[in-house]
Amino acid sequence: MIFVVFVFPLAVACRRPSHAVRIAIGGQNQLVYLPTTLARELGFYREEGLDVELQDHAGGAKALQALVGGSADVVCGFYDHTIQMAAEGRELVAFVTMLRFPGLVLVVSPQRAATVTKIEDVKGLVAGVTSIGSSSHMLLTYLLQHHGVPIDSVSVTGIGTAATAVAAVESGKVDVGIMTDPALTIAQRRAPDIRVLTDLRHADGVKATYGTNTYPASVLYAHADWTRANREGAMRLARAIRRTLEWMHAHTPQEIADKTPADFRGADTALFVEALAHTMDMYSLDGVMADEGAKAVQTALAQSNDKIKSATIDLSKTYTNEFVNGR
Repeated sequence: MIFVVFVFPLAVACRRPSHAVRIAIGGQNQLVYLPTTLARELGFYREEGLDVELQDHAGGAKALQALVGGSADVVCGFYDHTIQMAAEGRELVAFVTMLRFPGLVLVVSPQRAATVTKIEDVKGLVAGVTSIGSSSHMLLTYLLQHHGVPIDSVSVTGIGTAATAVAAVESGKVDVGIMTDPALTIAQRRAPDIRVLTDLRHADGVKATYGTNTYPASVLYAHADWTRANREGAMRLARAIRRTLEWMHAHTPQEIADKTPADFRGADTALFVEALAHTMDMYSLDGVMADEGAKAVQTALAQSNDKIKSATIDLSKTYTNEFVNGR
């Protein structure tokens, strides 16, 4: 009898309340979204009492569609979508920031490397983005307008994020393409003639492109109603991602690779480690959204999107640090 009384409270104490959350990811096997997968592998979701389902989608636009359609609770995508939706009267809020730099790179296919040396040369060519309406598409639009290239003078097509993106750029199916790692590192190994036009994996590239020290990219965002109704779940999610970011910055690329699922890092672990080394700068240190960065995103989007330019947007409603700061 004494034994039974002793074990029962212990069993109850070991069972933590479980918050079920469906997260739509805009192309799961990209380093820009790695913290979402790594948090699962490190056991941080479970430790925070979360039952997380990770859904893989072909680009940020598709992940956003899943949220709007109700098949996902949260999106792991780029922050700019919250501003885009605010211009349409939809209240989405980012509540933990994974990237302080976008990690996107505009490259030239080997077939065009000799003739396309600057963004102005893209006029009349075919450009690849992850998917139409994605954040990579928004970046392309901004770059073209910023460099005086008419939007309608460039043919834009979706090339995905992984093997399909590598094949499209390597074969010359697209003349230029926006890529992320590890696909970019794979493409550069296979086709050294690939030329880089814009590199947003590091501070200097972000400064040169946007004139700012930070440009927040991948975040977790959700309907504002969801965060209000699920404050505890949102806080636990934010905490799990923050713990993951802190863990990443305390470990080497090889140690991170060792914790990454094989189907994410691919057969060539050394290549994955190399890609990680190229991109570690882009990860946030603490998951906090900087006001400067949020304003920079709005400014850039307004230059390339007339709807955002003409809309009255309360930027403070598109993100919050209350959950990642534990309040």
